[in-house]
Amino acid sequence: MKIDIVSIFPTFFDVLDISLLGKARQNGVINLDVHDLRDFTFDRHRTVDDTPYGGGAGMVMKPEPWGLALDEILGITEGQAQDDQAKKPADQDAPAQTDADAATTAADGSIPPLVIFPSPAGDVFNQAMAKELAHEDHLVFGCGRYEGIDQRVFDYAEQHARVRLVSLGDYVLNGGEVATMAMIEAIGRLIPGVVGNPESLTEESHEDGLLEYPSYTKPSTWRGQEVPPVLLSGNHGAIEKWRYEQRVERTRRVRPDLLPPE
Repeated sequence: MKIDIVSIFPTFFDVLDISLLGKARQNGVINLDVHDLRDFTFDRHRTVDDTPYGGGAGMVMKPEPWGLALDEILGITEGQAQDDQAKKPADQDAPAQTDADAATTAADGSIPPLVIFPSPAGDVFNQAMAKELAHEDHLVFGCGRYEGIDQRVFDYAEQHARVRLVSLGDYVLNGGEVATMAMIEAIGRLIPGVVGNPESLTEESHEDGLLEYPSYTKPSTWRGQEVPPVLLSGNHGAIEKWRYEQRVERTRRVRPDLLPPE
């Protein structure tokens, strides 16, 4: 998988050089590049934001640095960009496309990259979405800051790629970097060749709508606490039954919303 990230804090993603994702990059399973948005500015202060039209608090990220970054990542030529300037959007007030209704094929018949902008206004990220995105060939993450990105950036990106706004949940972060990191971690580990033992993915929380069962290791007695005897019995059928019961009970106690209505 090819992954591109655009951010004003590129060193934030240095952590992707370690652990399983770092090994996946070294082995060529994941090809990841991080782009500094400020490299696509030309003024002395490398400015990426400005005051919002219509007034209001905060600053909005300027469109041109984003346009130039997307041009480079998506392979948009100067001629194509100029052609786009001559086109008038059908509805300038329409939100960015966020699902399968977006254009799904490029001019040559190939599937264009999927550009993801972390946003509290987007679809909520979950394990099902992570599994879906793990099948993509090329993901581009655009990390916004301040009061967000000029809407025209989303509209421009839709002319050359699929665009999706994605939220981690019902809260607001300072920028898109943390959300992007979480998504790449969740998506990346589902890519074949990243996790050493693929079977370890099948019994995790949310894989089948249930939370994961509690785990134990040696020693069998620790500070007066015992490992459940069934786990020491060697009876694999009983162990599997116990683990399933534990998953159901934990889900009922912690996340009853995940269980089907009784």
